[in-house]
Amino acid sequence: MLAKRIIPCLDVKDGRVVKGINFVGIKDVGDPVECAKLYDEQGADEIVFLDITATHEGRGTMVEVVRKTAKEVFVPLTVGGGISTTEDMKNLLRAGADKVSVNSSAVRNPDLIAQGAKLFGSQCIVVAVDAKRVDGAFHVVVNGGRIDTGLDAIQWAQKVQELGAGEILLTSMDADGTKNGFDLELLNAVTGVVSIPVIASGGCGKLTHFSEVFLKTGADAALAASLFHYRELTVGQVKEHLREKGIVAR
Repeated sequence: MLAKRIIPCLDVKDGRVVKGINFVGIKDVGDPVECAKLYDEQGADEIVFLDITATHEGRGTMVEVVRKTAKEVFVPLTVGGGISTTEDMKNLLRAGADKVSVNSSAVRNPDLIAQGAKLFGSQCIVVAVDAKRVDGAFHVVVNGGRIDTGLDAIQWAQKVQELGAGEILLTSMDADGTKNGFDLELLNAVTGVVSIPVIASGGCGKLTHFSEVFLKTGADAALAASLFHYRELTVGQVKEHLREKGIVAR
């Protein structure tokens, strides 16, 4: 079994780290470089930066924030938000990102996944899939959950793997920000049909949610934001808990 990864996520808006519930009601929680340094010190396996309004407002991602952070931290950085061309990918990877995450743009233009994988390698391409329950099925939603694409999320996960994505960042929009636990049903539906790593996102509220997601689903990594931002838990505490449960963490 591959060692499981713990990944803090920094939602960035206008160059500041923010956190909301279901992507609305945004609160400012700090400087992204300082937050990333703290998580690096705590033993985070990776850090994800999401420019949460970049797609919605039609802006590019914050290359400067990435450049500053890459100078200060030494864990892999994944950056997403507003990436719509391979040029955007190149700029972020050059600035110090290890991986780029595409979401809305990949839904609009699936070839972007294949082009990115061909140019930079599959290991650099993460496809973020935001899924929501609609009439008993899981639909892909975009633009921070504002638009239901009607796409079946399970089929879309299969397609992004076929196109060359190296990883899927799977967020349950139903669970996001609720702290009631990860969406195990959604995670099992996706991990059951793909072989690339899947990062669980949305809903983590306490220590046991981390062990639960690894014991009950095929997730390779677990991502959380507010739990870490508000110092409710440290990455070290999560890893200690996983070890106690017999789960191999990095």
